[in-house]
Amino acid sequence: MKRKFIHKQKFKNRHRARELAVQFLYSLDVNPEEDFLNALELFLSMDDLTLNETEEVKSYCRELVKDVLEHSNEVDRLLLRTVTGWSPSRMVSVDRVILKLTIVEGFIIKKLPAQSAFAEAAMLANDFGTQNSARFVNGVLARVYKLFNVEKE
Repeated sequence: MKRKFIHKQKFKNRHRARELAVQFLYSLDVNPEEDFLNALELFLSMDDLTLNETEEVKSYCRELVKDVLEHSNEVDRLLLRTVTGWSPSRMVSVDRVILKLTIVEGFIIKKLPAQSAFAEAAMLANDFGTQNSARFVNGVLARVYKLFNVEKE
């Protein structure tokens, strides 16, 4: 029973870290900041937003943000290959951020199985995106998944 609780808590912590990462990356997308590390630390110390967050949540959020920014150009090139008729700059900002986070975590670094990445992306898109975001994000991720599987063969 205790093991199940720990697993469930870890899932909740990781999900919360992803929510915070999406919010921070969105703010960075809208208002680019050269010193993103200081901006991230400021963001994670905001009383009203992160006061009750554990260090585990904040640490995983930092890790996700750094990974996404490190692989940003690679993800943009991947999106250009998979999304026909749309450049990443024309996408809704929050959708683009969710896609980048999911592609990095689920396909490039592989910290999360692809199916779990899809589910997380849909939840984030429902929470932060427009009414069509979840469907759009899911469609793009399906193409990314197909591309990754074709390139494996």
